[in-house]
Amino acid sequence: MSSDQQHPYDPYDPYDPYDPYAPQRYEQQQYGQQDPNVTQTWEGQTWDTQYQPVVQQPAQPVPYDTAYQSPHTPAAYDPSAYQPAAPAPAAHEPLVEPAAGPAPEYSAPTTVGGTRLTAAQRARAEGRSPVIEPGMRPAVLTAVLGLLLAGGAAVGPYGLLVPLVLLQAVTAAGWFRLNGMWPARQGIALAFAGGLTADAVLLAAGRENAPAAVIGTLGVWVLLTLVLQLRSHADPDERMYGLMATVASAALTIVATGHLGAEPAAVTAGGLAVAAAVLARALPLPGPASVVVALLAAAGAGIAAGPFTGLGASGALLGLVAGVCALVGLRVASYDYPSRFVHMTAGVALPLAVAAPAVYLLGRALA
Repeated sequence: MSSDQQHPYDPYDPYDPYDPYAPQRYEQQQYGQQDPNVTQTWEGQTWDTQYQPVVQQPAQPVPYDTAYQSPHTPAAYDPSAYQPAAPAPAAHEPLVEPAAGPAPEYSAPTTVGGTRLTAAQRARAEGRSPVIEPGMRPAVLTAVLGLLLAGGAAVGPYGLLVPLVLLQAVTAAGWFRLNGMWPARQGIALAFAGGLTADAVLLAAGRENAPAAVIGTLGVWVLLTLVLQLRSHADPDERMYGLMATVASAALTIVATGHLGAEPAAVTAGGLAVAAAVLARALPLPGPASVVVALLAAAGAGIAAGPFTGLGASGALLGLVAGVCALVGLRVASYDYPSRFVHMTAGVALPLAVAAPAVYLLGRALA
């Protein structure tokens, strides 16, 4: 039998028997003639180093460099490279756990726990309300701003304009962050510009025309906001959400102009009442008791301002209503994701901004 019959040529067989440098011939020269009836398998490194089949066992280290090998240059034989890998354990065989040793040392954050509960999550776990109040620090800032409004009203309209502009800026920024929209520079700038426009129109038209100045500016700004949102390329839902947030922010900022159009005595009493209400509400008292104490403090501040404003006993009513508005503004600024920025903007501004219509209306009625 000829060698061609013993080793028939297979075009798909990489080990060409007629190639003097083929690995099969090299192996036969090293270990002798193999039985042609026995299927030969190659368990070592193949010539193709670009692709290797993925096996479950980790690859054995190759003792020779395979970065580049010519297909006609056989690699040096190493018995360790041809040893078969250890068989994988059968599916029914149990896995052997490693021997118990000394426990590894962990740092304090790993043993204590890396997850930190927020104040809202802790309140839910304890069965309390998850709504977080702004706290004492924003209340102090609100009280300071209220005192500035009261003092500015006693000086005159231009003395009142400086703390009013600050109040409008904080209101415009805080409302967008309270609604989770940040950064919203265009919306904040648009709302703040509406407040400045209302101030300018009211100063030009006079205090007696304050309702027309405020309502007219608000109508123009709603139309302007609608036109700008229609030109936006955002999704319809996002555009609607941005439209409502911008309109609400502009409305609160423009309504705060009511302090400039109200009677100076009413602004003084209202500013003192809001300051007293927010400070009392921030005290560590139970919920219902805290509300009652805050309202009593607001009414007392209105009475205390009576001798300086000429309102007399009617200052108690104005202070009580202003205190109610301040608590409403505090409740709106309280939510279940405590944010220092929200509390230092919306928590500071909303009590005074929400109280502006009541100060204007009651000031006109009680004057």
